[in-house]
Amino acid sequence: MAMFILVHGGAHGGWCWDKLVPELRKLGHRVVAPDLPGMGQDRTPLAQVSLGGWGEFIARMARQSEEPAVVVGHSRGGPVIGEAAERAPEAMLGLVYLSAVLIPAGAATIAAFGGASTQLMDKATTTADGLAFVLDREVARKGFYHRAARADADAALDRLCPEPIGPNQAPMTVTAERWGRVPRAFIECADDCAIPLALQRRWHRALPCDPVITLDSDHSPFLCMPAQLARALSTIAAEFAARRSTHAP
Repeated sequence: MAMFILVHGGAHGGWCWDKLVPELRKLGHRVVAPDLPGMGQDRTPLAQVSLGGWGEFIARMARQSEEPAVVVGHSRGGPVIGEAAERAPEAMLGLVYLSAVLIPAGAATIAAFGGASTQLMDKATTTADGLAFVLDREVARKGFYHRAARADADAALDRLCPEPIGPNQAPMTVTAERWGRVPRAFIECADDCAIPLALQRRWHRALPCDPVITLDSDHSPFLCMPAQLARALSTIAAEFAARRSTHAP
């Protein structure tokens, strides 16, 4: 069975995986789902938060694992797991991009969205210090959780936090020699209103992933279909393990 490190997306915290974690554990896997610095319950000042710092935070967790980890990034978590893999490729069994931003060296998250970011950013406001933006509650509901039970969506919306701007503007520093050698998979969310399916496919066709699995889900399958997501992740982990075994000396 695999060791999973789950990396949340923008404006979220490790809490967003609460329904998925027990499903993965029922399948025999080990799981950690941290808050990134400055997010969720972590009180790191946002002025100290950076994309590279987030990458090192996850890389350190992977290095501390007793076995190579499957590192899953959701949405804006995609660049974070890429930066983590650049720092600790030897500690990772593979990367899973869950409807996640998948961009090459030199590219930045905000620019990668192009016009597709406008719907989710509609009515977003900037914090007084200019360091973060705050999503409008109803725009976030439609973008993130339109397939979730109303009570689950309300609970999630209550826990959203400001999303720091700096990491979203930072260029990726990954290389083919390090990040590029870590196997990667992609889970598409077919009914995603935050990252349209066409954009997901544009990203993973430019930077190929194997396997690619499609879920009939909104942007947050960990909330609306956690059991199905757990099975997809388990399948991917098994493929990563088999691939490593085949190439072992």
